[in-house]
Amino acid sequence: MTTSEAALPSTTLGLEPPTRGRGWAPAWMRRHNLQLWIGGVMLGLMVLAAVAAPLITRYNPTTPDALHTLLGPSGEHLFGTDNLGRDVFTRVVYGTRSDLTIAVVAVVAPFIIGLVFGIVTGYFGGWIDTIMMRIADIVTAFPFFILVISLVFILGNGAWSIFVAITCVSWVAYARLVRGEAMVLRNKEFVAACQAGGISPVRILLRHFAPNVATQALVYSMSDIVMNVGVIVTLSYFGLGIVPPTPDWGSMMADGQQFLAGGYYGLTLFPAAAVIWTSLALSFIGDGLAHALRIDR
Repeated sequence: MTTSEAALPSTTLGLEPPTRGRGWAPAWMRRHNLQLWIGGVMLGLMVLAAVAAPLITRYNPTTPDALHTLLGPSGEHLFGTDNLGRDVFTRVVYGTRSDLTIAVVAVVAPFIIGLVFGIVTGYFGGWIDTIMMRIADIVTAFPFFILVISLVFILGNGAWSIFVAITCVSWVAYARLVRGEAMVLRNKEFVAACQAGGISPVRILLRHFAPNVATQALVYSMSDIVMNVGVIVTLSYFGLGIVPPTPDWGSMMADGQQFLAGGYYGLTLFPAAAVIWTSLALSFIGDGLAHALRIDR
């Protein structure tokens, strides 16, 4: 803390005085937050299964077995096998590694870019805000899925292409959300006090703006991961996503739909169930975080 900041009372800087009995634990540990706990357990099970995949299944997700094709669920093959004899349960579990990893990693860059754009435009306004928001308007002028699919088509299949495409499009939502929070925050008294105290704009943005506006972006990121999962699965379903034979929920559903007429519903049902399970888990976590942060405020 600088000398100028030290001379200002904590309430002026926008910092609430400590509340007796509040404790060090975060809100979801101190209060009953069922949504966050349910989402955390659901997502934790998925992550644990993905990490421990070699320990919970003895099959290779990409190796075909011509002698055991299109088998139904059994003790040997929990979810059955596909048309190439590959264990469906194994491919669903390993597919979690592919889809969930890309979905989570693809949130980091848009989060950071949107946070920087948002706090800069919200704090300074003027021509900076005009230029940056016009760039955002250009990106949002195109439908989200159409723009992502077009970029992946240009860049080619693969995890890196999906990551770049999502990053180029998703940062706008974070920027608009953070900008709105920053515009409200810049009119607070503690900001005027910091400016009058000679604190540099960079320090104000990093020390006071970023922590206060990042919470809403963090909550939104849970929904954004759900969106990313949908994008990845959709791209793979149409053959534009993760390159086979790497396990992926979208490609599994695409391959399995041709066998629906023969009664082999599990080939499509089980990867679809994994998508739904993951989306519900992340939605619960997002709602729980929003509830916890709202209480803290």
